[in-house]
Amino acid sequence: MLDNAIIMVSIILIINIVYVSFSTIRMILTLKGRRYIAAIVSMFEITIYVLGLGLVLDNLDQIENIIAYALGFGIGVVVGSMIEEKLALGYITVNVISSDPEIEFTKQLRDKGYGVTSWYAYGMDGDRLAMQILTPRKYELQLYETIRLIDSKAFIIAYEPKQIYGGFWVKQVRRGRIKSGKKEEQKQQETIQQNEQ
Repeated sequence: MLDNAIIMVSIILIINIVYVSFSTIRMILTLKGRRYIAAIVSMFEITIYVLGLGLVLDNLDQIENIIAYALGFGIGVVVGSMIEEKLALGYITVNVISSDPEIEFTKQLRDKGYGVTSWYAYGMDGDRLAMQILTPRKYELQLYETIRLIDSKAFIIAYEPKQIYGGFWVKQVRRGRIKSGKKEEQKQQETIQQNEQ
């Protein structure tokens, strides 16, 4: 009897983790405009949902099943968001304000393949270099690291654009011209250190 209860709780827990993970991914795909993939994911999502809910409703007198269902739901939210972070769908726009307008910031970022629009700005403490950079979300952390290497005092704001159309950015980014690699970062760090000396 106890073995049956443990198996039932485990099944309900797993089913709900999978269901809510699918639900999170479907919602994100829909928001990113990938409606056909979202529709396919939703077919699996609803099938799993009906199975899990059916098991709980058939055994409403057993509180452990309801607890497993609720726990699975919570864990599913966490797992779904972790999967979304790994998928890193879409683009991110990063606004950067450099503390030193003399740094060859835009050149270094363009050499790495980022689309950069820059202009001079004036802040509380004087002249600044302001930039707007577009990158696929999968390169977001890499971009932050590059910015910190170039100017550790740079002010960074990032957001997800709802729609992108035309321009140099889209062509470059879609072609996958963002350069990565430890060797380039090491060369860049050496150049920065030489400039500081």
